[in-house]
Amino acid sequence: MADKSLVTEMHQVQMAIELIELGARLQVLETETDLSRARLIKLYKEVRGMSPPKGMLPFSTDWFITWLPNIHSSLFYNIYQRLVEDHGCERMEAFVRAFKLYLEQLALEEAEPVLGLTRAWTLIRFFESNLLELCKCTGCSGHYVVHAHTPSRDFVCGICQPPSRAGKTRKRRAEVKDSPKAAAADDRASQLLVKRRA
Repeated sequence: MADKSLVTEMHQVQMAIELIELGARLQVLETETDLSRARLIKLYKEVRGMSPPKGMLPFSTDWFITWLPNIHSSLFYNIYQRLVEDHGCERMEAFVRAFKLYLEQLALEEAEPVLGLTRAWTLIRFFESNLLELCKCTGCSGHYVVHAHTPSRDFVCGICQPPSRAGKTRKRRAEVKDSPKAAAADDRASQLLVKRRA
């Protein structure tokens, strides 16, 4: 019995280290492991070389519905869902693997990640609480994150019908002006989900 608890603790420490390396906040670690707060703080300092950041976790579903965050959130959640449903991964194993695959996909497309690990974890929690769900786009047939109970009959995603000012922030305009490659990377990121569902 003691051996079993030692093995379990070792797995929890390994998972905590992996989550910290990926950018997890202390609240995520406290929720997903049985390790004490003091131990998690010490572990965080050892791995990151600094104290964990303070502040509240994201608490609104609205962020996931806005244009670019929605595309990235939908990509990540579709990967997560496939790992759970088609490959039989456990929840946290699927979460970590899905987040790594999301980062790898963006690196291949030379696109900047929009979804951080804490936001991705919050997204999973919102799905588990039935606050968010996936909805099939009538244009591209991709599945996108929407508020729960959103009418799905005529749903069109943000890739098929982007808002008029999509991607036209001051920062983005400056990047595009300085680098045509950045503009091409942004276009590729917007098409990721369609490619994955094809």
